[in-house]
Amino acid sequence: METQQKFDVITMGRSSIDLYSNDIGAPFVDISSFAAYVGGCPTNISVGTRRLGLNVALLTAVGDDQVGDFILHFLKREGVDTQFISRKPGLRSSAVVLGIEPPDRFPLTYYRENCADIALTIDDVLATPITEARALLISGTGLCKEPSRSSTLLAAELARQAGVTVMLDIDFRPDQWHDARAFGITLRSALRLVDVVIGTEDEINAVMLTEASQVNLTHSQVSDARVSGDSLAAIQAMLKLGPDLVIQKRGAGSSLIHTISDGVIAEPLEVPGFPVEVKNILGAGDGFASGVLYGFVNGWDWYKTVRLANACGAILVTQHGCANFMPTHDEVMTFIQNHGGF
Repeated sequence: METQQKFDVITMGRSSIDLYSNDIGAPFVDISSFAAYVGGCPTNISVGTRRLGLNVALLTAVGDDQVGDFILHFLKREGVDTQFISRKPGLRSSAVVLGIEPPDRFPLTYYRENCADIALTIDDVLATPITEARALLISGTGLCKEPSRSSTLLAAELARQAGVTVMLDIDFRPDQWHDARAFGITLRSALRLVDVVIGTEDEINAVMLTEASQVNLTHSQVSDARVSGDSLAAIQAMLKLGPDLVIQKRGAGSSLIHTISDGVIAEPLEVPGFPVEVKNILGAGDGFASGVLYGFVNGWDWYKTVRLANACGAILVTQHGCANFMPTHDEVMTFIQNHGGF
């Protein structure tokens, strides 16, 4: 008899208050006001999966401050299980400030010094029922510093030992690493614990340290180009390090699914996207990951799963923020139906 899992998904990593410019199109120096939202890749994904209908818990940490209160209040209202979120006295909940100049300029500044979520400990992980979930979602930023790095690796290790699927959102934020090469080294060492990788072409290249990864990775880059030879080689090398599946995000055009079975790498499967007018690309990848997790938990095939993920991402780029604007199940299904179906 199959054991009933306590959670569909546990997401682990950063959380923040996001201050997004209300002056769409204005240069950063001319911004007059900001809207306050909740953010952080795994936090956004926890909200996205919850709105789609999954039972989700978030493992993060916030400061014993008003920003922490703000984050927790929102998550509880959304129905995300917050019982494993620790308060870290003396540390601060992080913040992000964003300018919005569509279609391709989104200047972003992180405030993560003395950051609470990087202080996630091994004890925090051991107090969380990692083995009682269908899937664990970790992110690259959670590996950038200790003690979060060791804690994230332990969570993935416990999950793998228990047969819990581990998904990695590459989430490359160059300014959170002392050296881009350290990013690649660290993430490659973690891939043995990962089943599914989600990332853009640039992020995949950065993990594998290909020549293409020397480009300046910024949030303003949106590429719909077909996979390059360098990137395909990087993906194939990545699959040989442990993951069974790499999902390559490519903006509005399409996504590519790369798989390996018994050491044989299959031809990439292309999944069409949903072209929309871009307002803000921040959060689109987190909406995408939410769709991937929903399809996986519900036993969908990968094509249908990634089609849903593409739709979630497309909806997010038309919105002002991230977590606060994640689509519900009914909203995304209506969107897909209105755009040709699965």
